[in-house]
Formats: sequence, structure tokens, C-alpha cells
Amino acid sequence: MNEKHIEKISKELNLKENQIFATAKLLSEDATVPFIARYRKELTGSLDEVIITAIRDRLAQLDELDKRREAILKSLEERELLTDELKEKIDAAETLTELEDIYLPFRPKKRTRATIAKEKGLEPLAVMIFEQENIDVIAEAEKFIDEEKGVKSAEDALAGARDIMAEWVNENKLAREKTRDLFERKAFVFSKVAKDKEEEGIKYKDYYDWKELAKDAPSHRLLAMYRGENEGFLRLNICPDEEEAIEILDKMFVKNFASVESVQKNSAQEQVLIAVKDCYKRLLSLSIETEFRGLLKEKADRAAIIVFADNLRQLLLAPPLGEKNILALDPGFRTGCKVVCLDRHGKLLHNETIYPHTGAALKLQAAERIIDLVEKFHTEIVAVGNGTAGRETEEFVRSVFEKTGKKDIPVVMVNESGASIYSASEVAREEFPDYDVTVRGSVSIGRRLIDPLAELVKIDPKSIGVGQYQHDVNQTMLKQKLDDVVMSCVNGVGVEVNTASKQLLTYVSGLGPKLAQSIVEFRNENGAFKSREELKKVPRLKNKAFEQAAGFLRIRNGENPLDASAVHPETYHIVEKMATDIGCTVKELITFPQNQAKIDVNKYISDTVGLPTLEDIRAELAKPGRDPREKFEIFEFAKDVGKIEDLKPGMKLPGIVTNITNFGAFVDIGVHQDGLVHISEIADGYIKNPADVLKVSQKVTVKVLEVDLARKRIQLSLRTGSGEKKVEKKPKTSSKEEADKKLKMLMEKFKKQ
Repeated sequence: MNEKHIEKISKELNLKENQIFATAKLLSEDATVPFIARYRKELTGSLDEVIITAIRDRLAQLDELDKRREAILKSLEERELLTDELKEKIDAAETLTELEDIYLPFRPKKRTRATIAKEKGLEPLAVMIFEQENIDVIAEAEKFIDEEKGVKSAEDALAGARDIMAEWVNENKLAREKTRDLFERKAFVFSKVAKDKEEEGIKYKDYYDWKELAKDAPSHRLLAMYRGENEGFLRLNICPDEEEAIEILDKMFVKNFASVESVQKNSAQEQVLIAVKDCYKRLLSLSIETEFRGLLKEKADRAAIIVFADNLRQLLLAPPLGEKNILALDPGFRTGCKVVCLDRHGKLLHNETIYPHTGAALKLQAAERIIDLVEKFHTEIVAVGNGTAGRETEEFVRSVFEKTGKKDIPVVMVNESGASIYSASEVAREEFPDYDVTVRGSVSIGRRLIDPLAELVKIDPKSIGVGQYQHDVNQTMLKQKLDDVVMSCVNGVGVEVNTASKQLLTYVSGLGPKLAQSIVEFRNENGAFKSREELKKVPRLKNKAFEQAAGFLRIRNGENPLDASAVHPETYHIVEKMATDIGCTVKELITFPQNQAKIDVNKYISDTVGLPTLEDIRAELAKPGRDPREKFEIFEFAKDVGKIEDLKPGMKLPGIVTNITNFGAFVDIGVHQDGLVHISEIADGYIKNPADVLKVSQKVTVKVLEVDLARKRIQLSLRTGSGEKKVEKKPKTSSKEEADKKLKMLMEKFKKQ
């Protein structure tokens, strides 16, 4: 373990070195972030998931820096270019950018104008001019005329010398740092429409003639312009004022520089002046712009990924309905509505297609089938997908229930985003090999109501529909972040091992796809697990995996009541000792709060178990295996508004937040097209970030501002004019959400390194 890395991260995060060391050691032993945060608090000093993730990512970043450092040193050594002074500089470099700047003059090059000039023997002339003594440059240049080498005149010699000097300026570490600093402070993004692309690229019309300071450009705008450029509709330039940039370099390299006009004609200073200008326009500006564009892209990517991750967390942790008999419909007009009936555990019992939107006779038949199915399968709630024909189907089912006296059966609209992706996936084919995609999609809609987390983990997070330019950002970075979020959510909620799918088990700490498959196969062959201890019988599930996973797996109604809780098996003996000391059984300790009140946790502190773990145990005994998600509440859209044509400015409607971006939030108001609440319309006062005020799945009341039927755009507002936003229910901010905000701030520290 690299002690320098430990020391560096300790200073950056203002943590003790032993905390960083312990965390790094656990990570090197393949411990997961949720496991370390939940069950190794004594070792880390109770670091949370956010800090542990930041340590993990920073360690990886520093390891990559060291690998590059080693590669550079090896290259220099092999070419006999490594000196003690150069090695010292390379060893001291703290960022990849700094490292590459040091290496640039020694990097193997293709034949450049400068190398060609050196081949012609013009480097001594360049050295002479660059010293800027009082010399006759024409006379000195004439000494280097050589027809055989292609130097036919003094001007040829001077041109070659300037090429060499331009390369020196380009490779000067300080020059690159100052140019980089200017780009960061004063570069503008210039966007123009590509030639003859005005009509074809109309969706990028806002950027046909756009200019703004790069450092102030929000991530969504940068990503939109980058996408327009990649698709060939826009031309982008990102640069500061050219004259200002060149003047900075002139002051560095032209001796006694006051102004361009003050430089004497035919002097060495004039040649350096020309070389500096050429360097900036031909070499340095292009190099730094490429680098700066990459930094802007990475910054925009990170911002978009954070938005996506926040939205995903909120969606995954949406309140579950729980175990209910469900009738789920995937709506459709001409093709009909696919109906499935699920039992309380989400098992498919029946499927068929009804046609409530294709004529009176078929509508009557559909109504009869709905009633028959509700009675036969004891339906407790109806789930309707919110896609095409969703509102019409919802209204149809409600009317059937009203006419038949079944008003007590709720009808709930379910966001079906990504259901079609699931239905055509390998996961769905494996789960339902004998059913087509329509049946699988309907099952997904119904199961999302029972437990959103358990169903949504089967879908690629990018396809769930809560992202912002998710296909444009760095895919490796995106996958890492989304995997972290899914794992955090799954382990935070806990997984019932006897009913969980392979996909859900995959995200449990320490498992992964192969062990998840082994658990399911073992369960199918041997029946339900009666205890956590039985997990050790699963093939290939070794002690390390058991240690990582056991605390996050639940076994309800098992042999040991602690198996249904988040208490880890490694601390069962402590709970048993507590029960013995109080004079009751473990079950009685869990069941009766008065027994828990007698516990003095300080009595059980030892060399390996401290107060943080003991406090966690006491909290878990009070609410063993409690689902941390909020209670499910039924939501209904406005009954008289079902399509965009029904909307009128001024209407106030109930809605559900479906997606949050940096520029606003999208709200489903039940018309098949989400409306946008721009950031300026979210609250009466100023807000910096929509996510500070709104959450995905939050219920709100919005006002319709504008409806553009041609472009199917709806502008909404949450402003009330009273200084207070009208919200039906504001979900609590979870510790995980607060943690993600903390991670965002931490990663800002590292973004340039």
C-alpha cells in the first residue's frame, strides 16, 4: 500500500491517516463499500459510503497516475534521456497534466516542421536568435544557406529557426500552464450551424449562433452542443481572445517586451515574436483547446452523471406497494391491452388480451373479462402502464368498477419507462421463455408496483428514463456510478433471499452474477433457506462472500429471528449475551421494547466491537429488517384531462415528477407527454439546483403556462406568488441523498487531478 497516497488523501479529505489506511486495506481485500460502511465502523472511524467511495476513486486515480509515471520513466531510461533532475521532477508531479507537460519535450515525435529544420542544421541559428542578443539576424541566417539541405535563402533559414523556437515555446511547461489558465478563466464557447445544415439540424437551432463563457456554461448546454457537433450539425470553437493569449506568451519569451510595435525590425526579438505567434496559432492553442474541451466534457459528464444517479436513487427507492394480488395492463388501442394477473409475490397466474378501445361490442366484452379476472384472482389493485392509451385504459377500468360496485379497488398509473427494454431482454426471456414481449412487459408493470427496486434492477439503468444525455457521457464513469447507486440501494433496503430474483441478488454485497445464480439454483433444488447459516452450503459461496453478503440478506420466519434483521451473524453472540443478561430469549428481546430498554450497550464494548456497532444493533432490534422506504400512497391524475389537447393555460393539475435535470424538472400530468417546469418556475425565490427542492416520484400541483401542440411541448410552473411552492408531499431527504451531495463536493476537489 502506497504510504504517499494514504498521506495525500488524508490531507485532501481532512481525515486521519489510519482511517484512510483501514479503508484502503479493506478495499484491497475486495470488501464492498456498503459492507465497509455498515459493518466495519470501528476500523474506519464510522466513515459513510460517500467518503469510502471517494477514497476508493481517489486511490484508483493515484494508481493510474503512478502507472503513467512508471511508463514515462521506463521510456526515458530506455532512450538514455533520464537524468537525476528530470527524474526528480517526474516523481514530484502530482497531476497527470503536470506529468505530461514535463514529458512533452522528450516524447517520441513524428517528423514535425521543427525536426525537419533541425535535420537541416538550423538549431544553432535558433539558439542564437532565442538568446536575443544584438545580432544581425539576416547576416547570421545567410551562414546557414545550404542548397543541398534545402536552405536556399536567409529567409528559409529564419523560417526553419522560427519553427524550432515555436516548438520550444509549445513544450515550455510554464507557457502551457499560463495558456491553460487563460482558457480556464476566459475561454468562450462559439457555436455555429454547419454549412447547409440549417433545416436538417433544426433541433439545435438554439446553438446556430451561440457564444458564452466556457466556465459558466451548464453541463446540459455543453453536452447538447457536443452532440450537435458529433452529429455534424454544429461547428464548435472553444478559445479565449487570441491577442490576449499571444501577449501573455510575448511577455514570457520576448526580452524587454513592451508592445508589438516597440519590437525593432529585423531583430532577434522580432523573430521570436513571429515564432511565438506561430506557436500559439499552429500548436499551442490547438493542443490546449483539445485538452480544455476534454476537461469541459469531463466536467459536464460528471454533472450529468450526478443528476442521473440522484434521479435513479430516488426512483429505485420509490415506495413499494408490498404484497398484493395485482391485475396489470399494458395499454394499447388497435393492438388491444395485454392483461396479466399476478399473485402477492408477483408470480404470473394468467394473461390475455382485451380490446376496450375498438368498438362497443369488444368494449363490453373487455369489461366483463376485467370483472371476471378481478373476482377469480382476488385482485386488490390494478396497475395501468402510462404509455399509449394509458389514460384511456385507466378511465375504462375506473368506469367498469364504478358501474359494478368495485370502487374500493384502486387503479394506479405506473411509469412503464424501460418496460419494453426489459421485455425484449435476455433476463425476461430467461424468466418467461414461453411468453411474448407483451406479456413480459405487463408483468414488469405490475411488479413495479409491488417493489420498484426488485423490478428495476433487471433493466439497464440507462434505459429507465431518468437521465440527462446518458448516452453522450463517459460510459465507464457512468456505469461505475450507476452500479454504485444500485448496490447502495439494494443493500440499504436488504434482500429477502427466499424470494429475490437472480438480478436483485447480483447487487448484494459480495455476491455478483455467478453466486446469485448459485443461490437461486440451490434454493430451487433444496427449498427455502431456513437460516443464514445454510447459505454456506451454496456451491462456491466461500467464507469471504458470506461475510460480505450475510448482513444484507433477510430470511423472514427463519429459525433465528436475527436472520430477518440487519444484525450481522458475526455479532449474534453479542445479542445472545444481551438476552441472557436481561433474562429473556432473543425473540423476546426483539419483540418487547421494554426488554431493549434494559440494554446497556457500554457493557459489551470489546477490542473488536465498539459503540458504533452496538448502537446499530440496538437500533436494529427496535425495528428488525425495517424497510427504509416511505409508505406507498395512491395517486390519481385529473379525471377530465387525458391528452395534450385538453390542456389550457392557467389549469392547475396534479402531477408526478419523473425526471430532474440541471435546468428544471419534468412532470407527468397524465397526457402522454411530460411537461417541463423550468428552474425559474420551480419556486417563488431563487434556487440554484432543482434537486434541492424536488425529488423523482414527488407529487406536486402544477400550473399550465403554455402548450405547443405542434412540437408537443408543455410549459408548467410551481410558482404560487405567495413565496411558497405548492407541493402535495415532499419526500424526506434520505441519508444516501445527503451522502451523494457530499460526494459531489468531494469529487470537485479531484476533477483537475
